[in-house]
Amino acid sequence: MISLLHIKNVGIIEEVTLELEEGFNVLTGETGSGKSLIIDCFGIISGGRFSKEMIRKGENSSLVEVCLWNGEEETIVSREIFWNGRNICKINGRLVTVGELKNYMSDVIDIAEQHENQKIMDESFHIGYLDGFLGERISNKLSQYKELFLKYHNLKMELKAGFGDEKEKQRKLDLLNYQINEIEEAGLKEGEEETLELQRKQMMNLDKIHENLEISENALSNQAIEGMESAIRALEKIENLDEKYGQKLEELRTAYYDIDEISREIYNFKYELDFDSNSQEEVENRLDLIHDLKRKYGNNIKEILEYRDEIQKEIFEINNLEKRNIEIRKELKEIKLGMTELAIDIHRYREEYSKILSEKINQELADLEMGNARFLAQVVQNEEGKFNENGIDQVEFLICTNTGEDFLPLTKIASGGELSRIMLAIKTVLNNVDHVQTLVFDEIDTGISGVAAKSVSEKMKQLAKNHQIFVVSHLAVIAASGSQNYFSYKVVENGKTKTNVKKIKGEELVNEIARISSGDLSKASKEHAKELLKNSEAA
Repeated sequence: MISLLHIKNVGIIEEVTLELEEGFNVLTGETGSGKSLIIDCFGIISGGRFSKEMIRKGENSSLVEVCLWNGEEETIVSREIFWNGRNICKINGRLVTVGELKNYMSDVIDIAEQHENQKIMDESFHIGYLDGFLGERISNKLSQYKELFLKYHNLKMELKAGFGDEKEKQRKLDLLNYQINEIEEAGLKEGEEETLELQRKQMMNLDKIHENLEISENALSNQAIEGMESAIRALEKIENLDEKYGQKLEELRTAYYDIDEISREIYNFKYELDFDSNSQEEVENRLDLIHDLKRKYGNNIKEILEYRDEIQKEIFEINNLEKRNIEIRKELKEIKLGMTELAIDIHRYREEYSKILSEKINQELADLEMGNARFLAQVVQNEEGKFNENGIDQVEFLICTNTGEDFLPLTKIASGGELSRIMLAIKTVLNNVDHVQTLVFDEIDTGISGVAAKSVSEKMKQLAKNHQIFVVSHLAVIAASGSQNYFSYKVVENGKTKTNVKKIKGEELVNEIARISSGDLSKASKEHAKELLKNSEAA
Protein backbone atom coordinates (compact mmCIF):
# COMPACT_ATOMS: atom_id res chain seq x y z
CA MET A 1 0.00 0.00 0.00
CA ILE A 2 0.94 3.68 -0.22
CA SER A 3 2.02 4.86 3.23
CA LEU A 4 3.07 8.35 2.14
CA LEU A 5 2.40 10.67 -0.81
CA HIS A 6 4.66 13.70 -1.24
CA ILE A 7 3.84 16.39 -3.82
CA LYS A 8 5.88 19.46 -4.68
CA ASN A 9 5.16 22.29 -7.15
CA VAL A 10 2.13 20.82 -8.93
CA GLY A 11 -0.41 23.52 -9.82
CA ILE A 12 -1.38 25.41 -6.67
CA ILE A 13 0.25 22.73 -4.55
CA GLU A 14 3.54 24.13 -3.26
CA GLU A 15 4.33 21.16 -1.01
CA VAL A 16 1.97 18.61 0.52
CA THR A 17 2.68 15.35 2.32
CA LEU A 18 -0.14 12.87 2.98
CA GLU A 19 0.40 10.00 5.40
CA LEU A 20 -2.10 7.42 4.15
CA GLU A 21 -3.31 4.34 5.96
CA GLU A 22 -4.87 1.00 5.13
CA GLY A 23 -8.59 0.90 4.49
CA PHE A 24 -10.89 3.66 3.29
CA ASN A 25 -9.18 7.07 2.88
CA VAL A 26 -11.54 9.96 2.01
CA LEU A 27 -10.47 13.43 0.88
CA THR A 28 -12.93 16.32 1.06
CA GLY A 29 -12.35 20.06 1.00
CA GLU A 30 -13.01 23.49 -0.30
CA THR A 31 -13.92 24.08 -3.93
CA GLY A 32 -10.79 24.77 -5.99
CA SER A 33 -8.46 23.64 -3.21
CA GLY A 34 -6.61 21.17 -5.41
CA LYS A 35 -8.38 17.89 -4.68
CA SER A 36 -8.31 16.83 -8.34
CA LEU A 37 -4.63 17.78 -8.52
CA ILE A 38 -3.94 15.16 -5.86
CA ILE A 39 -5.74 12.58 -8.02
CA ASP A 40 -3.60 13.76 -10.96
CA CYS A 41 -0.50 13.16 -8.85
CA PHE A 42 -1.45 9.52 -8.37
CA GLY A 43 -1.51 9.34 -12.17
CA ILE A 44 1.84 11.12 -12.51
CA ILE A 45 3.62 8.71 -10.15
CA SER A 46 2.01 5.82 -12.05
CA GLY A 47 3.70 6.91 -15.30
CA GLY A 48 0.74 8.83 -16.70
CA ARG A 49 0.78 11.90 -18.92
CA PHE A 50 1.91 15.23 -17.53
CA SER A 51 1.50 18.71 -18.98
CA LYS A 52 4.27 21.19 -18.21
CA GLU A 53 1.54 23.75 -17.52
CA MET A 54 0.92 21.82 -14.30
CA ILE A 55 4.32 22.94 -12.94
CA ARG A 56 3.74 25.59 -10.28
CA LYS A 57 4.26 29.12 -11.56
CA GLY A 58 7.81 30.33 -11.01
CA GLU A 59 9.23 26.84 -10.49
CA ASN A 60 11.43 24.78 -12.79
CA SER A 61 10.06 21.32 -12.01
CA SER A 62 7.38 19.27 -10.25
CA LEU A 63 8.03 16.31 -7.97
CA VAL A 64 5.76 13.45 -6.90
CA GLU A 65 6.98 10.58 -4.75
CA VAL A 66 5.40 7.78 -2.77
CA CYS A 67 6.53 5.41 -0.07
CA LEU A 68 5.17 1.90 -0.58
CA TRP A 69 4.88 -0.51 2.35
CA ASN A 70 4.16 -4.23 1.94
CA GLY A 71 4.31 -5.16 5.61
CA GLU A 72 7.99 -6.04 5.49
CA GLU A 73 9.88 -3.37 3.58
CA GLU A 74 9.59 0.09 2.11
CA THR A 75 10.02 1.10 -1.52
CA ILE A 76 10.48 4.75 -2.51
CA VAL A 77 9.21 5.70 -5.97
CA SER A 78 9.69 9.20 -7.36
CA ARG A 79 9.15 11.17 -10.57
CA GLU A 80 10.46 14.67 -11.21
CA ILE A 81 9.37 16.49 -14.37
CA PHE A 82 11.09 19.62 -15.73
CA TRP A 83 9.92 22.47 -17.96
CA ASN A 84 11.92 21.08 -20.89
CA GLY A 85 10.00 17.79 -20.68
CA ARG A 86 12.83 15.81 -19.09
CA ASN A 87 11.72 13.12 -16.61
CA ILE A 88 13.76 11.67 -13.77
CA CYS A 89 12.07 8.51 -12.46
CA LYS A 90 13.51 6.43 -9.64
CA ILE A 91 12.60 3.24 -7.78
CA ASN A 92 14.58 3.00 -4.55
CA GLY A 93 17.11 5.44 -5.99
CA ARG A 94 17.59 3.46 -9.22
CA LEU A 95 16.91 5.42 -12.40
CA VAL A 96 14.16 3.93 -14.56
CA THR A 97 12.33 4.97 -17.71
CA VAL A 98 8.75 6.26 -17.64
CA GLY A 99 7.70 2.97 -19.25
CA GLU A 100 9.42 0.95 -16.52
CA LEU A 101 7.80 3.16 -13.88
CA LYS A 102 4.38 2.63 -15.44
CA ASN A 103 4.86 -1.13 -15.59
CA TYR A 104 6.00 -1.28 -11.96
CA MET A 105 3.16 0.87 -10.64
CA SER A 106 0.48 -1.03 -12.59
CA ASP A 107 0.42 -3.56 -9.75
CA VAL A 108 0.23 -0.79 -7.14
CA ILE A 109 -2.41 1.75 -8.24
CA ASP A 110 -5.63 1.65 -10.28
CA ILE A 111 -7.10 5.09 -10.93
CA ALA A 112 -10.69 5.45 -12.03
CA GLU A 113 -10.94 8.14 -14.73
CA GLN A 114 -7.40 7.54 -16.07
CA HIS A 115 -7.55 4.68 -18.58
CA GLU A 116 -3.80 4.42 -18.95
CA ASN A 117 -3.35 3.63 -15.26
CA GLN A 118 -5.93 0.85 -14.90
CA LYS A 119 -5.18 -2.83 -15.39
CA ILE A 120 -8.93 -3.40 -15.61
CA MET A 121 -8.87 -1.35 -18.84
CA ASP A 122 -6.18 -3.55 -20.40
CA GLU A 123 -7.76 -6.40 -22.37
CA SER A 124 -4.71 -8.61 -21.83
CA PHE A 125 -5.62 -8.85 -18.11
CA HIS A 126 -9.31 -9.66 -18.60
CA ILE A 127 -8.85 -13.41 -19.01
CA GLY A 128 -6.92 -13.46 -15.73
CA TYR A 129 -9.76 -11.63 -13.95
CA LEU A 130 -12.33 -14.12 -15.29
CA ASP A 131 -10.18 -17.10 -14.35
CA GLY A 132 -9.68 -15.61 -10.89
CA PHE A 133 -13.45 -15.32 -10.55
CA LEU A 134 -13.77 -18.99 -11.53
CA GLY A 135 -11.15 -19.87 -8.94
CA GLU A 136 -10.82 -23.56 -8.06
CA ARG A 137 -13.39 -24.53 -10.66
CA ILE A 138 -10.73 -24.38 -13.37
CA SER A 139 -7.46 -23.84 -11.48
CA ASN A 140 -6.46 -27.53 -11.66
CA LYS A 141 -7.33 -27.90 -15.34
CA LEU A 142 -5.62 -24.58 -16.13
CA SER A 143 -2.44 -25.69 -14.33
CA GLN A 144 -2.44 -28.95 -16.28
CA TYR A 145 -3.00 -27.07 -19.53
CA LYS A 146 -0.21 -24.56 -18.85
CA GLU A 147 2.20 -27.38 -18.03
CA LEU A 148 1.38 -29.06 -21.35
CA PHE A 149 1.55 -25.74 -23.21
CA LEU A 150 5.03 -25.04 -21.84
CA LYS A 151 6.19 -28.51 -22.86
CA TYR A 152 4.56 -28.07 -26.27
CA HIS A 153 6.29 -24.71 -26.74
CA ASN A 154 9.69 -26.09 -25.72
CA LEU A 155 9.36 -29.07 -28.07
CA LYS A 156 8.40 -26.76 -30.93
CA MET A 157 11.52 -24.71 -30.22
CA GLU A 158 13.64 -27.88 -30.14
CA LEU A 159 12.11 -29.04 -33.41
CA LYS A 160 12.90 -25.69 -35.01
CA ALA A 161 16.45 -25.73 -33.62
CA GLY A 162 16.76 -29.33 -34.82
CA PHE A 163 15.48 -28.29 -38.23
CA GLY A 164 12.33 -30.35 -38.04
CA ASP A 165 10.86 -27.74 -40.33
CA GLU A 166 11.98 -28.86 -43.80
CA LYS A 167 12.12 -25.34 -45.22
CA GLU A 168 14.21 -24.13 -42.28
CA LYS A 169 16.44 -27.17 -42.56
CA GLN A 170 17.07 -26.60 -46.29
CA ARG A 171 17.68 -22.90 -45.71
CA LYS A 172 20.31 -23.69 -43.10
CA LEU A 173 21.96 -26.38 -45.26
CA ASP A 174 22.09 -24.02 -48.24
CA LEU A 175 23.81 -21.39 -46.10
CA LEU A 176 26.36 -23.83 -44.64
CA ASN A 177 27.16 -25.35 -48.03
CA TYR A 178 27.64 -21.90 -49.51
CA GLN A 179 30.08 -21.04 -46.72
CA ILE A 180 32.06 -24.25 -47.18
CA ASN A 181 32.27 -23.75 -50.93
CA GLU A 182 33.42 -20.19 -50.50
CA ILE A 183 36.22 -21.25 -48.15
CA GLU A 184 37.23 -24.30 -50.21
CA GLU A 185 37.37 -22.35 -53.47
CA ALA A 186 39.78 -19.89 -51.86
CA GLY A 187 42.34 -22.70 -51.34
CA LEU A 188 43.77 -21.08 -48.21
CA LYS A 189 47.04 -22.18 -46.63
CA GLU A 190 48.30 -21.31 -43.17
CA GLY A 191 51.11 -18.71 -43.33
CA GLU A 192 49.98 -17.54 -46.76
CA GLU A 193 48.77 -14.15 -45.60
CA GLU A 194 52.10 -13.30 -43.95
CA THR A 195 53.97 -14.21 -47.16
CA LEU A 196 51.64 -12.09 -49.26
CA GLU A 197 51.96 -9.13 -46.89
CA LEU A 198 55.76 -9.36 -47.21
CA GLN A 199 55.55 -9.47 -51.02
CA ARG A 200 53.21 -6.49 -50.96
CA LYS A 201 55.66 -4.59 -48.77
CA GLN A 202 58.53 -5.36 -51.13
CA MET A 203 56.53 -4.28 -54.16
CA MET A 204 55.68 -0.99 -52.56
CA ASN A 205 59.40 -0.37 -51.77
CA LEU A 206 60.90 -1.86 -54.94
CA ASP A 207 63.04 1.16 -55.98
CA LYS A 208 64.40 1.66 -52.48
CA ILE A 209 65.35 -2.03 -52.11
CA HIS A 210 67.00 -2.18 -55.53
CA GLU A 211 69.04 0.96 -54.92
CA ASN A 212 70.40 -0.14 -51.55
CA LEU A 213 71.16 -3.69 -52.66
CA GLU A 214 73.19 -2.22 -55.53
CA ILE A 215 75.10 0.05 -53.16
CA SER A 216 75.76 -2.87 -50.81
CA GLU A 217 76.90 -5.22 -53.59
CA ASN A 218 79.23 -2.60 -55.14
CA ALA A 219 80.74 -1.81 -51.77
CA LEU A 220 81.50 -5.46 -51.10
CA SER A 221 82.78 -6.27 -54.62
CA ASN A 222 84.85 -3.16 -55.25
CA GLN A 223 86.11 -2.39 -51.80
CA ALA A 224 85.77 -5.14 -49.24
CA ILE A 225 86.71 -8.12 -51.41
CA GLU A 226 89.57 -6.36 -53.22
CA GLY A 227 90.93 -5.11 -49.90
CA MET A 228 90.76 -8.58 -48.39
CA GLU A 229 92.54 -10.09 -51.43
CA SER A 230 95.44 -7.65 -50.92
CA ALA A 231 95.57 -8.50 -47.21
CA ILE A 232 95.65 -12.26 -47.94
CA ARG A 233 98.55 -11.89 -50.42
CA ALA A 234 100.52 -9.85 -47.89
CA LEU A 235 100.06 -12.39 -45.06
CA GLU A 236 100.96 -15.26 -47.40
CA LYS A 237 104.46 -13.74 -47.69
CA ILE A 238 105.08 -13.94 -43.93
CA GLU A 239 103.00 -16.88 -42.78
CA ASN A 240 106.13 -19.06 -42.35
CA LEU A 241 107.83 -16.56 -40.12
CA ASP A 242 105.41 -17.00 -37.19
CA GLU A 243 102.58 -19.37 -36.48
CA LYS A 244 100.27 -16.55 -35.48
CA TYR A 245 100.55 -14.99 -38.96
CA GLY A 246 99.45 -18.22 -40.55
CA GLN A 247 96.49 -18.46 -38.09
CA LYS A 248 95.26 -15.00 -39.01
CA LEU A 249 95.72 -15.81 -42.67
CA GLU A 250 93.29 -18.75 -42.33
CA GLU A 251 90.78 -16.58 -40.47
CA LEU A 252 91.03 -13.94 -43.17
CA ARG A 253 90.55 -16.51 -45.95
CA THR A 254 87.37 -17.81 -44.16
CA ALA A 255 86.03 -14.26 -43.82
CA TYR A 256 86.88 -13.64 -47.47
CA TYR A 257 84.83 -16.65 -48.60
CA ASP A 258 81.91 -15.52 -46.37
CA ILE A 259 81.98 -11.97 -47.74
CA ASP A 260 82.23 -13.31 -51.28
CA GLU A 261 79.17 -15.53 -50.66
CA ILE A 262 77.24 -12.61 -49.17
CA SER A 263 78.11 -10.47 -52.18
CA ARG A 264 76.78 -13.13 -54.59
CA GLU A 265 73.57 -13.50 -52.52
CA ILE A 266 73.00 -9.74 -52.58
CA TYR A 267 73.55 -9.83 -56.31
CA ASN A 268 70.91 -12.56 -56.60
CA PHE A 269 68.52 -10.59 -54.36
CA LYS A 270 68.76 -7.72 -56.77
CA TYR A 271 67.81 -9.78 -59.78
CA GLU A 272 65.05 -11.67 -57.95
CA LEU A 273 63.13 -8.37 -57.72
CA ASP A 274 61.22 -9.16 -60.85
CA PHE A 275 57.76 -7.78 -60.07
CA ASP A 276 55.44 -6.36 -62.67
CA SER A 277 52.08 -4.59 -62.34
CA ASN A 278 50.20 -7.86 -62.86
CA SER A 279 52.05 -9.52 -59.98
CA GLN A 280 51.18 -6.65 -57.64
CA GLU A 281 47.52 -6.78 -58.67
CA GLU A 282 47.42 -10.52 -58.01
CA VAL A 283 48.83 -10.04 -54.51
CA GLU A 284 46.37 -7.24 -53.71
CA ASN A 285 43.42 -9.30 -54.96
CA ARG A 286 44.51 -12.32 -52.95
CA LEU A 287 44.86 -10.26 -49.78
CA ASP A 288 41.43 -8.70 -50.36
CA LEU A 289 39.93 -12.18 -50.65
CA ILE A 290 41.59 -13.30 -47.41
CA HIS A 291 40.46 -10.18 -45.57
CA ASP A 292 36.88 -10.72 -46.79
CA LEU A 293 36.91 -14.31 -45.53
CA LYS A 294 38.40 -13.19 -42.21
CA ARG A 295 35.57 -10.69 -41.79
CA LYS A 296 33.03 -13.50 -42.22
CA TYR A 297 34.62 -16.57 -40.67
CA GLY A 298 37.59 -15.89 -38.39
CA ASN A 299 40.45 -13.64 -37.30
CA ASN A 300 43.06 -15.52 -39.33
CA ILE A 301 43.41 -18.33 -41.87
CA LYS A 302 43.76 -20.95 -39.10
CA GLU A 303 40.42 -19.89 -37.59
CA ILE A 304 38.75 -19.83 -41.03
CA LEU A 305 39.82 -23.40 -41.70
CA GLU A 306 38.65 -24.44 -38.21
CA TYR A 307 35.27 -22.83 -38.91
CA ARG A 308 35.06 -24.83 -42.15
CA ASP A 309 35.63 -28.04 -40.18
CA GLU A 310 32.92 -27.05 -37.66
CA ILE A 311 30.25 -26.41 -40.28
CA GLN A 312 31.11 -29.69 -41.99
CA LYS A 313 30.25 -31.38 -38.67
CA GLU A 314 27.07 -29.29 -38.38
CA ILE A 315 25.93 -30.37 -41.85
CA PHE A 316 26.48 -33.99 -40.84
CA GLU A 317 24.46 -33.50 -37.63
CA ILE A 318 21.57 -31.77 -39.44
CA ASN A 319 21.34 -34.58 -41.93
CA ASN A 320 21.20 -37.10 -39.10
CA LEU A 321 18.63 -35.34 -36.84
CA GLU A 322 15.57 -36.78 -38.54
CA LYS A 323 15.22 -39.63 -36.04
CA ARG A 324 14.87 -37.19 -33.10
CA ASN A 325 12.59 -34.97 -35.14
CA ILE A 326 10.24 -37.88 -35.77
CA GLU A 327 10.10 -38.54 -32.02
CA ILE A 328 9.34 -34.85 -31.31
CA ARG A 329 6.56 -34.71 -33.89
CA LYS A 330 4.94 -37.78 -32.37
CA GLU A 331 5.16 -36.27 -28.87
CA LEU A 332 3.75 -32.95 -30.09
CA LYS A 333 0.77 -34.72 -31.58
CA GLU A 334 0.02 -36.46 -28.27
CA ILE A 335 0.45 -33.24 -26.25
CA LYS A 336 -1.80 -31.33 -28.64
CA LEU A 337 -4.59 -33.84 -28.08
CA GLY A 338 -4.29 -33.37 -24.31
CA MET A 339 -4.15 -29.56 -24.65
CA THR A 340 -7.23 -29.56 -26.89
CA GLU A 341 -9.26 -31.61 -24.44
CA LEU A 342 -8.32 -29.38 -21.50
CA ALA A 343 -8.75 -26.15 -23.47
CA ILE A 344 -12.27 -27.12 -24.55
CA ASP A 345 -13.25 -27.90 -20.94
CA ILE A 346 -11.77 -24.57 -19.78
CA HIS A 347 -13.60 -22.74 -22.57
CA ARG A 348 -16.94 -24.22 -21.46
CA TYR A 349 -16.35 -23.09 -17.88
CA ARG A 350 -15.36 -19.60 -19.05
CA GLU A 351 -18.45 -19.27 -21.21
CA GLU A 352 -20.72 -20.37 -18.37
CA TYR A 353 -19.17 -18.20 -15.67
CA SER A 354 -18.66 -15.17 -17.88
CA LYS A 355 -22.47 -14.93 -17.86
CA ILE A 356 -22.55 -15.20 -14.07
CA LEU A 357 -19.81 -12.56 -13.74
CA SER A 358 -21.70 -10.25 -16.10
CA GLU A 359 -24.94 -10.70 -14.12
CA LYS A 360 -23.24 -9.92 -10.81
CA ILE A 361 -21.57 -6.77 -12.17
CA ASN A 362 -24.83 -5.64 -13.78
CA GLN A 363 -26.52 -5.98 -10.38
CA GLU A 364 -23.82 -3.82 -8.85
CA LEU A 365 -24.34 -1.23 -11.59
CA ALA A 366 -28.04 -1.15 -10.82
CA ASP A 367 -27.21 -0.50 -7.15
CA LEU A 368 -25.12 2.46 -8.31
CA GLU A 369 -28.00 4.04 -10.30
CA MET A 370 -26.68 2.72 -13.61
CA GLY A 371 -29.60 0.40 -14.30
CA ASN A 372 -29.47 1.09 -18.05
CA ALA A 373 -25.81 0.12 -18.27
CA ARG A 374 -24.95 -3.44 -19.25
CA PHE A 375 -21.63 -5.19 -18.67
CA LEU A 376 -20.51 -8.14 -20.79
CA ALA A 377 -17.56 -10.46 -20.21
CA GLN A 378 -17.10 -11.65 -23.78
CA VAL A 379 -15.37 -15.00 -24.41
CA VAL A 380 -14.26 -15.67 -28.00
CA GLN A 381 -12.51 -18.81 -29.21
CA ASN A 382 -9.30 -18.50 -31.23
CA GLU A 383 -8.98 -20.07 -34.65
CA GLU A 384 -8.81 -23.86 -34.51
CA GLY A 385 -5.44 -25.09 -33.32
CA LYS A 386 -4.24 -21.62 -32.27
CA PHE A 387 -3.23 -22.16 -28.67
CA ASN A 388 -1.91 -19.57 -26.23
CA GLU A 389 -0.74 -19.85 -22.65
CA ASN A 390 -4.34 -19.47 -21.41
CA GLY A 391 -5.96 -21.96 -23.77
CA ILE A 392 -7.95 -21.17 -26.90
CA ASP A 393 -9.84 -18.11 -25.64
CA GLN A 394 -9.71 -14.34 -25.85
CA VAL A 395 -11.65 -12.51 -23.12
CA GLU A 396 -12.68 -8.85 -23.26
CA PHE A 397 -14.82 -6.77 -20.90
CA LEU A 398 -17.40 -4.68 -22.77
CA ILE A 399 -19.91 -2.07 -21.61
CA CYS A 400 -23.10 -0.51 -22.91
CA THR A 401 -24.03 2.58 -20.89
CA ASN A 402 -27.37 3.35 -22.55
CA THR A 403 -30.26 1.20 -23.72
CA GLY A 404 -30.13 0.43 -27.44
CA GLU A 405 -26.44 1.23 -27.89
CA ASP A 406 -23.73 -1.25 -28.88
CA PHE A 407 -21.36 -2.89 -26.43
CA LEU A 408 -17.96 -1.16 -26.49
CA PRO A 409 -14.59 -1.72 -24.77
CA LEU A 410 -14.30 -0.11 -21.34
CA THR A 411 -11.79 2.40 -22.72
CA LYS A 412 -14.57 4.00 -24.82
CA ILE A 413 -16.30 5.35 -21.69
CA ALA A 414 -16.04 9.15 -21.73
CA SER A 415 -17.69 10.18 -18.45
CA GLY A 416 -15.42 10.21 -15.40
CA GLY A 417 -18.34 9.61 -13.04
CA GLU A 418 -19.61 6.67 -15.09
CA LEU A 419 -16.16 5.16 -15.31
CA SER A 420 -15.62 5.44 -11.56
CA ARG A 421 -18.90 3.69 -10.80
CA ILE A 422 -18.32 0.98 -13.42
CA MET A 423 -14.86 0.40 -12.00
CA LEU A 424 -16.34 0.22 -8.48
CA ALA A 425 -18.92 -2.33 -9.64
CA ILE A 426 -16.29 -4.52 -11.29
CA LYS A 427 -13.85 -4.22 -8.39
CA THR A 428 -16.61 -5.10 -5.89
CA VAL A 429 -17.37 -8.38 -7.67
CA LEU A 430 -13.68 -9.14 -8.28
CA ASN A 431 -12.62 -8.00 -4.81
CA ASN A 432 -10.84 -11.25 -3.95
CA VAL A 433 -9.36 -11.64 -7.45
CA ASP A 434 -7.85 -8.21 -8.07
CA HIS A 435 -4.39 -7.88 -6.50
CA VAL A 436 -3.79 -4.19 -7.23
CA GLN A 437 -3.07 -2.68 -3.82
CA THR A 438 -4.46 0.88 -4.05
CA LEU A 439 -7.70 1.94 -5.77
CA VAL A 440 -8.21 5.65 -6.44
CA PHE A 441 -11.61 7.15 -7.26
CA ASP A 442 -12.63 10.65 -8.37
CA GLU A 443 -16.00 12.00 -9.49
CA ILE A 444 -17.66 8.78 -8.28
CA ASP A 445 -20.47 10.69 -6.56
CA THR A 446 -21.24 12.95 -9.53
CA GLY A 447 -24.96 13.06 -10.26
CA ILE A 448 -26.09 10.28 -7.89
CA SER A 449 -28.82 10.30 -5.27
CA GLY A 450 -28.55 9.66 -1.56
CA VAL A 451 -29.55 6.00 -2.00
CA ALA A 452 -26.82 5.41 -4.59
CA ALA A 453 -24.33 7.33 -2.45
CA LYS A 454 -25.04 4.99 0.46
CA SER A 455 -24.53 2.03 -1.86
CA VAL A 456 -21.22 3.51 -3.07
CA SER A 457 -20.01 3.96 0.49
CA GLU A 458 -20.97 0.41 1.44
CA LYS A 459 -19.21 -1.08 -1.58
CA MET A 460 -16.09 0.96 -0.89
CA LYS A 461 -16.02 -0.19 2.72
CA GLN A 462 -16.26 -3.75 1.42
CA LEU A 463 -13.41 -3.17 -1.03
CA ALA A 464 -11.32 -1.59 1.73
CA LYS A 465 -11.12 -4.95 3.48
CA ASN A 466 -8.70 -6.16 0.77
CA HIS A 467 -7.48 -2.90 -0.77
CA GLN A 468 -6.35 0.56 0.18
CA ILE A 469 -9.03 2.99 -1.07
CA PHE A 470 -8.47 6.69 -1.76
CA VAL A 471 -11.50 8.69 -2.87
CA VAL A 472 -12.27 12.37 -3.41
CA SER A 473 -15.89 12.94 -2.43
CA HIS A 474 -18.46 15.71 -2.06
CA LEU A 475 -21.07 13.56 -0.29
CA ALA A 476 -21.50 13.38 3.46
CA VAL A 477 -22.45 9.68 3.56
CA ILE A 478 -19.21 8.72 1.80
CA ALA A 479 -17.10 11.02 3.96
CA ALA A 480 -18.72 9.53 7.08
CA SER A 481 -17.79 6.01 5.91
CA GLY A 482 -14.08 6.70 5.71
CA SER A 483 -11.70 5.03 8.14
CA GLN A 484 -9.36 8.02 7.61
CA ASN A 485 -10.41 11.50 6.49
CA TYR A 486 -8.39 14.35 4.98
CA PHE A 487 -9.35 17.97 4.35
CA SER A 488 -7.85 20.19 1.63
CA TYR A 489 -7.94 23.95 1.89
CA LYS A 490 -6.28 27.01 0.35
CA VAL A 491 -4.09 29.58 2.05
CA VAL A 492 -2.43 32.72 0.72
CA GLU A 493 1.19 33.38 1.66
CA ASN A 494 3.38 36.14 0.23
CA GLY A 495 0.74 36.93 -2.37
CA LYS A 496 0.55 33.33 -3.64
CA THR A 497 -2.20 30.75 -3.21
CA LYS A 498 -1.24 27.28 -2.11
CA THR A 499 -2.95 24.06 -1.05
CA ASN A 500 -2.69 22.47 2.37
CA VAL A 501 -4.03 19.07 3.39
CA LYS A 502 -4.54 17.81 6.91
CA LYS A 503 -5.94 14.68 8.51
CA ILE A 504 -9.18 15.37 10.39
CA LYS A 505 -11.10 13.49 13.06
CA GLY A 506 -13.31 14.21 16.03
CA GLU A 507 -14.96 17.62 16.01
CA GLU A 508 -13.14 18.68 12.81
CA LEU A 509 -14.56 15.68 10.98
CA VAL A 510 -18.07 16.34 12.32
CA ASN A 511 -17.85 19.95 11.11
CA GLU A 512 -16.63 18.90 7.65
CA ILE A 513 -19.39 16.33 7.19
CA ALA A 514 -21.91 18.95 8.34
CA ARG A 515 -20.48 21.48 5.88
CA ILE A 516 -20.71 19.21 2.82
CA SER A 517 -24.10 17.91 3.97
CA SER A 518 -25.94 21.21 4.33
CA GLY A 519 -23.48 23.98 3.66
CA ASP A 520 -23.53 25.31 7.23
CA LEU A 521 -22.42 24.36 10.74
CA SER A 522 -25.79 24.56 12.44
CA LYS A 523 -26.64 22.39 15.39
CA ALA A 524 -28.95 20.30 13.18
CA SER A 525 -26.30 19.71 10.52
CA LYS A 526 -23.77 18.67 13.15
CA GLU A 527 -26.25 16.26 14.71
CA HIS A 528 -26.89 14.82 11.26
CA ALA A 529 -23.13 14.44 10.75
CA LYS A 530 -22.76 12.63 14.06
CA GLU A 531 -25.64 10.34 13.14
CA LEU A 532 -23.96 9.47 9.80
CA LEU A 533 -20.71 8.66 11.59
CA LYS A 534 -22.53 6.55 14.17
CA ASN A 535 -24.40 4.59 11.49
CA SER A 536 -21.18 4.04 9.55
CA GLU A 537 -19.40 2.66 12.60
CA ALA A 538 -22.33 0.33 13.33
CA ALA A 539 -22.49 -0.99 9.75
